[in-house]
Amino acid sequence: MHSMDDKELLWRASMAPKLRQYPFNRVPKVAFLFLTRGPLPLAPLWEMFFRGHDGLFSIYFHSHPAFNATAADGEREGSVFHGRSIPSKEVQWGNFNMIEAERRLLANALLDISNQRFVLLSESCIPLFNFTTIYSYLVGSSKSFVEAYDQPGPVGRGRYNPQMRPAIRIEQWRKGSQWFEMDRALAIEVVSDTKYYSTFRRFCKGSCYSDEHYLPTLVSIRFWRRNSNRSLTWVDWSRGGPHPARFIRGQVTVELLKRLRGGGSRKCQYNGKSTSVCFLFARKFLPNSLVRLLRFAPEVMEF
Repeated sequence: MHSMDDKELLWRASMAPKLRQYPFNRVPKVAFLFLTRGPLPLAPLWEMFFRGHDGLFSIYFHSHPAFNATAADGEREGSVFHGRSIPSKEVQWGNFNMIEAERRLLANALLDISNQRFVLLSESCIPLFNFTTIYSYLVGSSKSFVEAYDQPGPVGRGRYNPQMRPAIRIEQWRKGSQWFEMDRALAIEVVSDTKYYSTFRRFCKGSCYSDEHYLPTLVSIRFWRRNSNRSLTWVDWSRGGPHPARFIRGQVTVELLKRLRGGGSRKCQYNGKSTSVCFLFARKFLPNSLVRLLRFAPEVMEF
Protein backbone atom coordinates (compact mmCIF):
# COMPACT_ATOMS: atom_id res chain seq x y z
CA MET A 1 0.00 0.00 0.00
CA HIS A 2 2.89 2.38 0.77
CA SER A 3 6.48 2.37 2.06
CA MET A 4 6.20 5.07 4.74
CA ASP A 5 7.51 4.47 8.24
CA ASP A 6 5.25 5.23 11.20
CA LYS A 7 6.63 8.73 11.71
CA GLU A 8 5.87 9.86 8.17
CA LEU A 9 2.57 7.98 8.10
CA LEU A 10 1.26 9.70 11.25
CA TRP A 11 2.44 13.08 9.95
CA ARG A 12 0.58 12.67 6.67
CA ALA A 13 -2.53 11.30 8.38
CA SER A 14 -2.68 14.28 10.75
CA MET A 15 -3.31 16.72 7.90
CA ALA A 16 -6.86 18.03 7.55
CA PRO A 17 -8.34 20.39 4.92
CA LYS A 18 -9.60 23.71 6.28
CA LEU A 19 -12.18 24.21 3.55
CA ARG A 20 -15.43 22.49 4.47
CA GLN A 21 -16.62 22.04 0.87
CA TYR A 22 -15.10 19.18 -1.10
CA PRO A 23 -14.17 19.90 -4.75
CA PHE A 24 -15.70 16.56 -5.78
CA ASN A 25 -18.73 14.43 -5.00
CA ARG A 26 -17.61 12.74 -1.77
CA VAL A 27 -19.53 9.70 -0.59
CA PRO A 28 -18.65 9.00 3.08
CA LYS A 29 -17.19 5.57 3.74
CA VAL A 30 -16.83 3.46 6.87
CA ALA A 31 -13.29 2.17 7.50
CA PHE A 32 -13.23 -1.32 9.04
CA LEU A 33 -9.94 -1.74 10.92
CA PHE A 34 -9.10 -5.39 11.60
CA LEU A 35 -6.43 -5.91 14.27
CA THR A 36 -5.58 -9.61 14.24
CA ARG A 37 -2.88 -12.11 15.17
CA GLY A 38 -3.13 -13.89 11.83
CA PRO A 39 -5.86 -14.81 9.34
CA LEU A 40 -9.56 -14.01 9.54
CA PRO A 41 -11.31 -17.34 10.15
CA LEU A 42 -14.72 -15.62 9.98
CA ALA A 43 -13.92 -13.97 6.63
CA PRO A 44 -16.78 -15.77 4.77
CA LEU A 45 -19.29 -14.12 7.12
CA TRP A 46 -17.76 -10.70 6.52
CA GLU A 47 -17.73 -11.36 2.76
CA MET A 48 -21.51 -11.87 2.94
CA PHE A 49 -21.85 -8.71 5.02
CA PHE A 50 -19.90 -6.50 2.56
CA ARG A 51 -21.35 -7.97 -0.66
CA GLY A 52 -23.08 -5.41 -2.87
CA HIS A 53 -21.87 -2.32 -1.02
CA ASP A 54 -18.74 -1.35 -2.92
CA GLY A 55 -17.82 2.30 -2.55
CA LEU A 56 -19.28 2.60 0.96
CA PHE A 57 -16.53 0.90 2.95
CA SER A 58 -12.78 0.45 3.22
CA ILE A 59 -10.88 -2.41 4.86
CA TYR A 60 -7.51 -2.25 6.63
CA PHE A 61 -5.85 -5.38 7.97
CA HIS A 62 -3.07 -5.35 10.63
CA SER A 63 -1.65 -8.75 11.56
CA HIS A 64 1.67 -10.30 12.54
CA PRO A 65 4.34 -9.29 9.98
CA ALA A 66 5.25 -12.94 9.38
CA PHE A 67 1.66 -13.69 8.38
CA ASN A 68 1.67 -10.82 5.88
CA ALA A 69 4.90 -12.04 4.36
CA THR A 70 3.94 -15.69 4.01
CA ALA A 71 0.24 -15.57 3.19
CA ALA A 72 0.07 -13.13 0.26
CA ASP A 73 -2.03 -10.67 2.25
CA GLY A 74 -3.97 -13.50 3.80
CA GLU A 75 -6.87 -13.79 1.39
CA ARG A 76 -7.51 -15.12 -2.08
CA GLU A 77 -7.60 -12.78 -5.06
CA GLY A 78 -11.11 -11.43 -5.52
CA SER A 79 -11.81 -11.32 -1.79
CA VAL A 80 -12.66 -7.94 -0.24
CA PHE A 81 -9.69 -8.59 2.07
CA HIS A 82 -7.18 -9.23 -0.71
CA GLY A 83 -4.42 -6.63 -0.72
CA ARG A 84 -5.81 -4.81 2.33
CA SER A 85 -2.91 -5.60 4.70
CA ILE A 86 -1.06 -2.52 5.93
CA PRO A 87 2.64 -2.43 6.87
CA SER A 88 2.45 -4.05 10.30
CA LYS A 89 4.60 -4.72 13.34
CA GLU A 90 4.40 -7.37 16.04
CA VAL A 91 1.81 -6.79 18.77
CA GLN A 92 1.67 -8.43 22.21
CA TRP A 93 -1.47 -8.54 24.35
CA GLY A 94 -1.37 -5.86 27.05
CA ASN A 95 1.72 -4.19 25.58
CA PHE A 96 1.94 -0.55 24.50
CA ASN A 97 2.56 -1.69 20.91
CA MET A 98 -1.19 -2.43 20.82
CA ILE A 99 -1.77 1.36 20.85
CA GLU A 100 0.85 1.79 18.14
CA ALA A 101 -1.00 -0.73 15.98
CA GLU A 102 -4.35 1.01 16.53
CA ARG A 103 -2.87 4.38 15.54
CA ARG A 104 -1.20 2.72 12.54
CA LEU A 105 -4.58 1.42 11.37
CA LEU A 106 -6.25 4.81 11.89
CA ALA A 107 -3.46 6.62 10.07
CA ASN A 108 -3.64 4.34 7.04
CA ALA A 109 -7.40 4.78 6.87
CA LEU A 110 -7.13 8.57 7.20
CA LEU A 111 -5.10 8.71 3.98
CA ASP A 112 -8.40 8.10 2.15
CA ILE A 113 -10.29 11.40 2.43
CA SER A 114 -13.60 9.59 1.89
CA ASN A 115 -13.31 7.56 5.09
CA GLN A 116 -15.62 9.26 7.60
CA ARG A 117 -16.11 6.66 10.35
CA PHE A 118 -13.55 4.23 11.78
CA VAL A 119 -14.33 1.02 13.68
CA LEU A 120 -11.76 -1.30 15.30
CA LEU A 121 -12.45 -5.04 15.07
CA SER A 122 -10.68 -8.32 15.82
CA GLU A 123 -10.64 -11.69 14.06
CA SER A 124 -13.30 -12.92 16.50
CA CYS A 125 -15.78 -10.08 15.85
CA ILE A 126 -19.05 -10.48 13.97
CA PRO A 127 -21.56 -7.95 12.65
CA LEU A 128 -24.98 -8.12 14.31
CA PHE A 129 -26.88 -6.26 11.57
CA ASN A 130 -26.69 -5.96 7.79
CA PHE A 131 -24.38 -3.45 6.14
CA THR A 132 -27.06 -0.86 5.38
CA THR A 133 -28.18 -0.71 9.02
CA ILE A 134 -24.63 -0.42 10.39
CA TYR A 135 -23.57 2.11 7.76
CA SER A 136 -26.59 4.33 8.47
CA TYR A 137 -26.08 4.07 12.24
CA LEU A 138 -22.42 5.10 12.02
CA VAL A 139 -22.56 7.76 9.32
CA GLY A 140 -25.69 9.26 10.87
CA SER A 141 -24.26 9.50 14.38
CA SER A 142 -23.38 12.90 15.85
CA LYS A 143 -20.90 11.33 18.30
CA SER A 144 -18.10 8.79 18.50
CA PHE A 145 -18.24 5.59 20.55
CA VAL A 146 -15.36 5.24 23.02
CA GLU A 147 -16.24 3.61 26.33
CA ALA A 148 -14.75 5.42 29.36
CA TYR A 149 -15.46 5.10 33.06
CA ASP A 150 -13.80 5.73 36.41
CA GLN A 151 -13.22 2.44 38.26
CA PRO A 152 -11.89 2.37 41.81
CA GLY A 153 -9.80 -0.59 42.91
CA PRO A 154 -6.73 -2.44 41.61
CA VAL A 155 -7.90 -2.95 38.00
CA GLY A 156 -9.00 0.67 37.59
CA ARG A 157 -7.39 3.53 39.47
CA GLY A 158 -4.90 1.02 40.85
CA ARG A 159 -3.21 0.93 37.45
CA TYR A 160 -2.53 4.66 37.49
CA ASN A 161 1.14 5.67 37.75
CA PRO A 162 1.69 8.90 39.77
CA GLN A 163 4.60 9.69 37.46
CA MET A 164 1.98 10.62 34.84
CA ARG A 165 1.36 13.89 36.68
CA PRO A 166 0.91 16.67 35.69
CA ALA A 167 -0.16 15.51 32.21
CA ILE A 168 -2.73 13.10 33.69
CA ARG A 169 -4.11 13.32 37.21
CA ILE A 170 -5.63 10.31 38.93
CA GLU A 171 -9.13 11.84 38.84
CA GLN A 172 -8.76 12.01 35.03
CA TRP A 173 -7.74 8.35 34.72
CA ARG A 174 -10.29 6.27 32.81
CA LYS A 175 -10.81 2.68 31.72
CA GLY A 176 -12.86 1.26 28.86
CA SER A 177 -13.22 -1.19 26.02
CA GLN A 178 -10.47 -1.33 23.44
CA TRP A 179 -13.02 -1.70 20.65
CA PHE A 180 -13.79 1.86 19.55
CA GLU A 181 -15.69 3.58 16.78
CA MET A 182 -14.96 7.22 15.97
CA ASP A 183 -15.50 9.94 13.41
CA ARG A 184 -12.81 11.46 11.22
CA ALA A 185 -12.24 14.52 13.40
CA LEU A 186 -11.49 12.39 16.47
CA ALA A 187 -9.34 9.96 14.48
CA ILE A 188 -7.15 12.87 13.35
CA GLU A 189 -6.80 14.00 16.96
CA VAL A 190 -5.76 10.49 18.04
CA VAL A 191 -2.99 10.12 15.45
CA SER A 192 -1.83 13.70 16.15
CA ASP A 193 -1.60 13.29 19.92
CA THR A 194 1.89 13.51 21.38
CA LYS A 195 1.26 14.68 24.96
CA TYR A 196 -0.82 11.78 26.27
CA TYR A 197 0.71 9.23 23.90
CA SER A 198 4.23 9.91 25.16
CA THR A 199 3.03 9.90 28.79
CA PHE A 200 1.48 6.47 28.36
CA ARG A 201 4.49 5.18 26.48
CA ARG A 202 6.83 6.18 29.33
CA PHE A 203 4.75 5.32 32.37
CA CYS A 204 2.01 2.78 31.47
CA LYS A 205 3.90 -0.49 31.84
CA GLY A 206 3.36 -3.93 33.33
CA SER A 207 -0.21 -4.35 34.54
CA CYS A 208 -1.25 -0.89 33.30
CA TYR A 209 -2.59 -2.20 29.91
CA SER A 210 -2.59 0.87 27.66
CA ASP A 211 -5.27 -0.51 25.34
CA GLU A 212 -7.81 -0.28 28.20
CA HIS A 213 -6.78 3.20 29.35
CA TYR A 214 -5.14 5.37 26.69
CA LEU A 215 -8.14 6.21 24.49
CA PRO A 216 -10.67 6.37 27.36
CA THR A 217 -8.39 8.80 29.23
CA LEU A 218 -7.52 10.92 26.20
CA VAL A 219 -11.11 11.21 25.01
CA SER A 220 -12.47 11.92 28.50
CA ILE A 221 -9.97 14.73 29.09
CA ARG A 222 -10.14 16.48 25.73
CA PHE A 223 -13.10 15.33 23.66
CA TRP A 224 -15.83 14.15 26.03
CA ARG A 225 -18.45 16.38 24.41
CA ARG A 226 -18.04 14.44 21.14
CA ASN A 227 -18.28 11.03 22.79
CA SER A 228 -21.27 8.80 23.53
CA ASN A 229 -19.20 7.06 26.23
CA ARG A 230 -20.07 3.50 25.18
CA SER A 231 -18.70 0.79 22.91
CA LEU A 232 -20.61 -0.63 19.95
CA THR A 233 -18.99 -4.06 20.37
CA TRP A 234 -20.70 -6.47 22.78
CA VAL A 235 -18.40 -8.58 24.95
CA ASP A 236 -19.33 -11.02 27.73
CA TRP A 237 -17.31 -10.37 30.89
CA SER A 238 -19.79 -12.16 33.17
CA ARG A 239 -17.50 -15.12 33.80
CA GLY A 240 -14.71 -12.98 35.29
CA GLY A 241 -10.99 -13.24 34.60
CA PRO A 242 -8.64 -11.27 32.33
CA HIS A 243 -10.34 -12.41 29.10
CA PRO A 244 -13.99 -12.29 27.98
CA ALA A 245 -16.08 -15.38 27.28
CA ARG A 246 -15.58 -17.21 23.99
CA PHE A 247 -18.44 -18.64 21.96
CA ILE A 248 -18.11 -22.03 20.29
CA ARG A 249 -20.34 -23.62 17.66
CA GLY A 250 -23.00 -25.07 19.95
CA GLN A 251 -23.50 -21.79 21.79
CA VAL A 252 -24.39 -19.86 18.64
CA THR A 253 -28.18 -19.82 18.43
CA VAL A 254 -30.88 -17.65 16.92
CA GLU A 255 -31.91 -16.65 20.43
CA LEU A 256 -28.38 -15.50 21.34
CA LEU A 257 -28.01 -13.40 18.20
CA LYS A 258 -31.43 -11.81 18.66
CA ARG A 259 -30.58 -10.94 22.25
CA LEU A 260 -27.32 -9.31 21.20
CA ARG A 261 -29.15 -7.28 18.56
CA GLY A 262 -31.30 -5.60 21.19
CA GLY A 263 -33.90 -8.01 22.44
CA GLY A 264 -35.08 -7.37 25.99
CA SER A 265 -35.13 -4.17 28.00
CA ARG A 266 -31.66 -2.81 27.16
CA LYS A 267 -31.67 0.89 26.22
CA CYS A 268 -29.04 3.46 25.29
CA GLN A 269 -28.83 6.93 23.75
CA TYR A 270 -28.35 7.57 20.04
CA ASN A 271 -28.39 11.17 18.79
CA GLY A 272 -30.22 12.22 21.94
CA LYS A 273 -32.97 9.60 21.69
CA SER A 274 -33.49 6.27 23.43
CA THR A 275 -32.91 3.11 21.37
CA SER A 276 -32.63 -0.63 21.94
CA VAL A 277 -29.91 -0.92 19.26
CA CYS A 278 -26.85 -0.46 21.46
CA PHE A 279 -24.39 -2.91 19.87
CA LEU A 280 -23.56 -3.35 16.18
CA PHE A 281 -20.82 -5.96 16.63
CA ALA A 282 -19.99 -8.78 19.06
CA ARG A 283 -17.04 -10.98 20.08
CA LYS A 284 -15.40 -13.48 20.84
CA PHE A 285 -16.67 -16.03 18.31
CA LEU A 286 -14.34 -18.96 17.63
CA PRO A 287 -13.64 -20.31 14.12
CA ASN A 288 -15.84 -23.38 14.65
CA SER A 289 -18.88 -21.09 15.03
CA LEU A 290 -18.66 -20.02 11.37
CA VAL A 291 -21.02 -22.63 9.90
CA ARG A 292 -23.84 -21.72 12.27
CA LEU A 293 -23.22 -17.99 11.80
CA LEU A 294 -23.47 -18.40 8.03
CA ARG A 295 -26.69 -20.37 8.48
CA PHE A 296 -28.33 -17.81 10.78
CA ALA A 297 -27.08 -14.62 9.09
CA PRO A 298 -29.88 -14.36 6.47
CA GLU A 299 -32.60 -15.03 9.06
CA VAL A 300 -31.28 -12.96 11.99
CA MET A 301 -28.74 -10.42 10.76
CA GLU A 302 -30.57 -10.02 7.43
CA PHE A 303 -27.63 -10.34 5.04
